[in-house]
Amino acid sequence: MQGAIANTPIPVNEPTRSYAPGTPERAELKAALARMSGEAIEIPMFIGGEEVRTGHLVEARSPHRRSLVLARAHEGGREHVEQAIKAALAVQPAWAELPWSARAGVFLRAAEILATRYRPLLNAATMLGQSKTAHQAEIDAACELIDFLRYNVSFARKLATEQPDSSQGTWNALEPRPLEGFVFAATPFNFTAIAANLPAAPALMGNVVVWKPSANALLSAHWVMSLFREAGLPDGVINLVMGDPEEVSVACLEHPALAGVHFTGSTPVFQWMWRKVGENISRYRSYPRLVGETGGKDFVFAHASADTTALAVALVRGAFEYQGQKCSAASRAYVPRSMWPALKERIVELTRMIKVGDVADFRNFMGAVIDGRAYARITSAITEARQDPRCKLICGGESSDSEGFFIEPTVIETDEPNHRLMETELFGPVLTVWVYPDGEEDAALAQVDKTSPYALTGAVFARDRMFVEKAMRVLRNAAGNFYINDKPTGAVVGQQPFGGGRASGTNDKAGSVLNLYRWVSPRTIKENLEPPRTVPYPFMNEP
Repeated sequence: MQGAIANTPIPVNEPTRSYAPGTPERAELKAALARMSGEAIEIPMFIGGEEVRTGHLVEARSPHRRSLVLARAHEGGREHVEQAIKAALAVQPAWAELPWSARAGVFLRAAEILATRYRPLLNAATMLGQSKTAHQAEIDAACELIDFLRYNVSFARKLATEQPDSSQGTWNALEPRPLEGFVFAATPFNFTAIAANLPAAPALMGNVVVWKPSANALLSAHWVMSLFREAGLPDGVINLVMGDPEEVSVACLEHPALAGVHFTGSTPVFQWMWRKVGENISRYRSYPRLVGETGGKDFVFAHASADTTALAVALVRGAFEYQGQKCSAASRAYVPRSMWPALKERIVELTRMIKVGDVADFRNFMGAVIDGRAYARITSAITEARQDPRCKLICGGESSDSEGFFIEPTVIETDEPNHRLMETELFGPVLTVWVYPDGEEDAALAQVDKTSPYALTGAVFARDRMFVEKAMRVLRNAAGNFYINDKPTGAVVGQQPFGGGRASGTNDKAGSVLNLYRWVSPRTIKENLEPPRTVPYPFMNEP
């Protein structure tokens, strides 16, 4: 397609399948779950297109069925990271020289393969390895990832066609070059789509990548890598390495060819990475791009005019879907005193209806938290709240790790707006509520803005439009994704670009063209069509 400015397929958000009884997708997914549960596969690293096996194996187990070994993965060390960097840099010139439409073809094909043959495979891997229900896996590993792949191609075309004006006698152009070096993608366990997009978005723009997935999402990462390879991704463009997180990170962050970091994870880890980059800044060929999304303490603010039923549903869904392990999960709520008795009753009623258990049983709304460390952190916080006179356990609070890391959806009321549970990210199924005095909405809004260091997502429930406008002004910097009469989760690619500021990250908005701008280093080209032939300017002539 040399010389053509290709039109790419117009992206449309992938429809979510229901998995209702009797549907073909339910039967397909059940079969994939049974097949994966019955075999423990071996997961190699992928470096320069080669499967690398070290013999140093770690087990990938199911969080909701701890006895179930899903895979055994080969971990590497610093030498394997250096091999991956070398392989990436070797293929960089050829990959960068391809027209953007050729690179786009790889990821458009990946989207189609995922929408069809790989859909039950990647959904099942996400359910078993990360304890997501069928619905949560579908909206993540299938729909959101398909959307990222398709929309990013459309955004890349838009970026390529954005060109400067040219005055008479000149021709100006803007070339969206890839970064000079490699991108280090460090990805989380909680969203398969994010784990795939972090290496894929830079690669689409002509970059080469070293990808370190979470140790708690190795099964889905393996199948994502297989998907990219089947779609025709050239060897070495994305290299999958597994190993000690600090060892892998240090090897990448100390390398002179580091061009960027694409990260989703905890705030302390990203801040550590930023410091390491600062320490090594004099050794890099260029200033690395640092893009990070690092969690939140997401709020829901209720005004006296709010619809109580809609508010209760939003709080329960927002707080407890995927066990509260979404960066955007509703974690703190602000409710007026006169509304609280009726709202509390409805929340308790809805929360007690939630079933927790093995996600292969489609009747369950929640699975297990991701691992023993998360279980210990969350249950410890609940225990502290039970013993704290400033807190009142409203419902839930029970837990068991005998078969899986199960924690009941838990609602806690506190009389202290600055309580730790209102400030600190727990990343689990715990919702903390502060009841504010009637008529003191302004003071309560100010409390929302100053309580937590995070600024990822937030929601306001109100029928009163004047109040909604006021809340948007006061909370202008408190959330990168702001919701009105909706839960603070569920951002859709192309519709609600995702990301926040403050301690929540660099707000580079995955799911929009803004993120792709971070993975190019534009070159301005000016051609003078008829260069000057004399040195003096006209003003120098004698009158």
